[in-house]
Amino acid sequence: MENNSEVRPFTIDIPQADLHDLRDRLARTRWTADLPDVGWSRGVPVSYLRGLAEYWRDGYDWRVHERELNRYPQFTTEIDGQNIHFLHVRSPEPDALPLILTHGWPGSIVEFLNVIGPLTDPRAHGGDPADAFHLVIPSIPGSGFSGPTGEAGWDTNRVIRAFAELMSRLGYDRYGAQGGDTGAVISPGLGRLNPDKVVGVHANGLSAFTEVDPDEVRELTEAERARLANLEYMKTEQSGYAMIQITRPQTLAHGLHDSPVGQLAWIVEKFKEWTDPAAELPEDAVDRDLLLTNVMLYWLTGTAGSSANSYYETAHAGAWGASARSTVPTGVAVFPMDVSIRRTIELEHTVVHWSEFGRGGHFAAMEAPDLLVSDVRKFFSKLR
Repeated sequence: MENNSEVRPFTIDIPQADLHDLRDRLARTRWTADLPDVGWSRGVPVSYLRGLAEYWRDGYDWRVHERELNRYPQFTTEIDGQNIHFLHVRSPEPDALPLILTHGWPGSIVEFLNVIGPLTDPRAHGGDPADAFHLVIPSIPGSGFSGPTGEAGWDTNRVIRAFAELMSRLGYDRYGAQGGDTGAVISPGLGRLNPDKVVGVHANGLSAFTEVDPDEVRELTEAERARLANLEYMKTEQSGYAMIQITRPQTLAHGLHDSPVGQLAWIVEKFKEWTDPAAELPEDAVDRDLLLTNVMLYWLTGTAGSSANSYYETAHAGAWGASARSTVPTGVAVFPMDVSIRRTIELEHTVVHWSEFGRGGHFAAMEAPDLLVSDVRKFFSKLR
């Protein structure tokens, strides 16, 4: 798999010309019109998006957030012919457990900024130093500073193999894995691939590929029946983005790669639909600047198309489907908007830890970092 095993330091340094170009494009946006009284029912309304885009153009300061990202050690390396970008934040605690954190779509490494400190240095954040982790936070190939993929075939199984190689290259032969969304596919995949190295898998937003038997619906809890109903709603009213990315990602890419407002709308829709239902607007669930920094990682790296293409690759490789039951100890954190149902997940994973929370949402590390950190610490405390 190795071509060039060198691990190179990396610093984010976006040319000022790229920022001027973004501001110019935002200023020249050709706006569509809202239908009266439809709200968010047909997608992101202009009345909302225009205000957010104006703030992005005139109020948001990329350089502030670039400096924040650059506070953490970053590196790139080539694996299987593909550039892989990652944060590697070592704990001051010598006995810390290595942990790989994997984002999903439309997330990025930005998802984890609020959990890096508490996970790597619990002593400085009111925690027990015995719960410390060395963190590896990669950008999925085709996303962020890993850059666009250079060839077809980068489905989730190939990403899993690349991330396993990354952990080996960093000298970690015993580690944990955590993730949500696509990360909740990749993290268990690491456990299945290397059960002798992965001590445990913790996931939020974990779904089973096995469906609930209709005869068993009556045995579900009230909360599980609500999740099942939400899953059916997502398959109908909220599946359009996925079907486009599964079938025609390149057609979509032309619009998102050329229009920052198009890219913004495509991502912010998910932050409206998947965040805590108690939040009226996306920025009520996730800090507005953090949300825009996440969007910037798609815009500045030109990865709208390649990140969408990962859906095509995975679907057409048949990589979304039930796998052999994982023997690795698995912890599941269920936040509002997650559709995790224990009986189906237990058919595919060895579940030893299950938590359900009343606040937060799909982007748990951004929305409820305190709850996620606490649950990750609790789960791995028994596996160190």
